Amino acid sequence: MTFPDAPRAPESDLDPAAVGGAAARGLPVVRLKPKAEARAIRHGFPWVYADELVTDRRTQGLTPGALAVLEDGERRPLGLVTVNPKSKIICRMLDRDPAAVIDEAWFAGRLARAQDMRARLFDAPFYRLVHAEADGLPGVVIDRFGDVAVVQPNAAWAEAHLEALVAALIAVTGVAAVVKNGSGRSRGLEGLAEEVAVVAGAVTGPVTVPMNGALYRADLLGGQKTGLFYDQRPNHAFAARLAQGARVLDVFSHVGGFGLACLAGGAESALAVDGSAAALALAGEGAAAMGVEARFATRQGDAFAVLEALGSEGARFEVVICDPPAFAPAKPALEAGLRAYERVARLAAPLVAPGGYLVLCSCSHAADLAAFRNASARGIGRGGRRGQLIHTGFAGPDHPMLPQLAESGYLKALTFRLD
Repeated sequence: MTFPDAPRAPESDLDPAAVGGAAARGLPVVRLKPKAEARAIRHGFPWVYADELVTDRRTQGLTPGALAVLEDGERRPLGLVTVNPKSKIICRMLDRDPAAVIDEAWFAGRLARAQDMRARLFDAPFYRLVHAEADGLPGVVIDRFGDVAVVQPNAAWAEAHLEALVAALIAVTGVAAVVKNGSGRSRGLEGLAEEVAVVAGAVTGPVTVPMNGALYRADLLGGQKTGLFYDQRPNHAFAARLAQGARVLDVFSHVGGFGLACLAGGAESALAVDGSAAALALAGEGAAAMGVEARFATRQGDAFAVLEALGSEGARFEVVICDPPAFAPAKPALEAGLRAYERVARLAAPLVAPGGYLVLCSCSHAADLAAFRNASARGIGRGGRRGQLIHTGFAGPDHPMLPQLAESGYLKALTFRLD
């Protein structure tokens, strides 16, 4: 069964009775400042910043995650929003219809629409099911691992409606277990406490995830984020095409993302480097499940220190991949983050055999593609190498981008062929 999510009428044409119906349900009204630009909201931008909203005592007194009707400066309704007076993003658009009811049926409609697209893209239920604003569920991330789903309710409204969300998730997808992963920087910005818990069914240990011919072991309760990074799927596949018969170095490997994909693609060997012993142990389990453990090795330690050590040892690889965490998670960290990306490139470039390939990745939305590409090129040059940029990769289609929200398109993967 599918649940249509048809476009709404332009906000200026909304029936005022809809706002009256919202008021009858006890919903407050919040209003943009007279000079605030409502056009962006009407054209699909999903956020209102605190300095754009009239924040009188009544608005400031709303409970984080409360629902409200948003109006422009001339009192015309724009839609149903969630409000968090404690956040710089004070409003998030939930529905262009101010009379919408946020209940299990509403969640089911959004989830069914999201699942329909993923089912067309993938032949097994291992993917990102919901990518926050881009799938119409602001601040909500859901990754599916077969019969288990991991929900990240990163916004206060989602935390408040978690029960209905989980019920709809089970009804639409048929998953047997749901994990709430309430951790990470985003929840802190929303004033939410950290918590990881199984909220439906049971999860007894790591799960096996097939992807690009490789087998990964994902810890859904104790691993990073939801346990596995699906966003790199197409970039894993591209690197694997370059890795046939190659020696591969996978730095910041987590549970073996690029390294195991390259082994599945015919690499001669893969060395995975990460600071987490637990992640490397899971990578080893994945290699064993694939029957390639004899060609797979790990090295635990600080990635920068290991890169320097490998350089001192004279190590060379036909394919080197560096997929670090977000060095620039927000604009204040941009300058330091770009210096870190440059340093990664400078240390990694000398490890690439002549004619080999260097893959450099960034998941920092604050560092746009041009800035990241320039930092990478500087690092390669300062590492004494020159080369061609042969491919630019992004997140897979299960991580759709909302065109009006640049932050939803964060991942960049640059592949260079070095001389």
